Amino acid sequence: MAGTEINETGFNVAVVGATGAVGREMLDILEERDFPVRTLRAMASKRSAGKTVEFRGKEVVIEDLEEASFEGVDFGLFSAGGSVSKKHAPRAVDAGVVVIDNTSAFRMDPDVPLVVPEVNPEAIVDGPGIIANPNCSTIQMVVALKPLHDAAGLERIIVSTYQSASGAGQKGIDELMASVKARVEGTDEPEAQKFAHPLAFEALPHIDVFFDSGFTREELKMVNETRKIMTLPELEVAATCVRVPSVRSHSESVTVDLDGELSVEKARELWEAAPGVKVYDDPANNVYPLARLAEKTDDTWVGRIRQDLDRPQTLHFWVVSDNLRKGAALNAVQIAEELVRRRSET
Repeated sequence: MAGTEINETGFNVAVVGATGAVGREMLDILEERDFPVRTLRAMASKRSAGKTVEFRGKEVVIEDLEEASFEGVDFGLFSAGGSVSKKHAPRAVDAGVVVIDNTSAFRMDPDVPLVVPEVNPEAIVDGPGIIANPNCSTIQMVVALKPLHDAAGLERIIVSTYQSASGAGQKGIDELMASVKARVEGTDEPEAQKFAHPLAFEALPHIDVFFDSGFTREELKMVNETRKIMTLPELEVAATCVRVPSVRSHSESVTVDLDGELSVEKARELWEAAPGVKVYDDPANNVYPLARLAEKTDDTWVGRIRQDLDRPQTLHFWVVSDNLRKGAALNAVQIAEELVRRRSET
């Protein structure tokens, strides 16, 4: 089997899309969290083949995904686009791999678990197969919703997102920075490629394509994925997804109608005890979650916690998380960690 040996023991791991923004983050997180990697394989498109990425002080040669074999791989972390996953994830599974896929290719497949480990770890199935990572904006929201649901039940959710340029990958970041530079220097802005309009100093209420309903694909992802993860097929969810000119981390304004009344104090207690959540809430002293604060952190940050003025069963709050970490790479690694933990117990 090709790849670079990292340790004498552990698991054989393949990162597919290793040169992309999320793929690089996956490599960093595997290293930071000391995931038990025996052999690492980095895979990407043909144009990246032969280049190298560094992992734990060793140079790992990037393989051409089209030609790479998955024989001997234990875990495959995929983040190279939906069409790539649809083509290569099944052949990885046929080779005995547990595929953890960060694209939208399999999320709504009824036979594929859609997992956020803090919310529904019981959905993780061991053995060769595909496990889907939810959309970045969905992940941070359901991490915050889970404690409320367990305590009081969810009735309806209304969410408006403020999503960073990195949600469109490195090309999205590059396009934003080029647009900002042009605006600051007073030169012509480059034509928008990743976004519908130039993003510099702008807010675009448009992420992905529009449907006849008036909602975008990104908005419907939040609706359908939340229902699947929470196992609440009738849950009322309405989303408005907006792209904003921050580089990294997504922010969300969430309103939740609960089945029972829940005070701000009790909600705060629940969040403080919940895995993966960090309460950061003292508005009188300008303390609330910011995109810059969440950048390169693993937590889902919650603040601006308010009870509705007229509806005692309604709470409003602000949620921020690093979309490349918890919203993508970290969530995938956490799924793999849960599988490793289970295997160590058997």
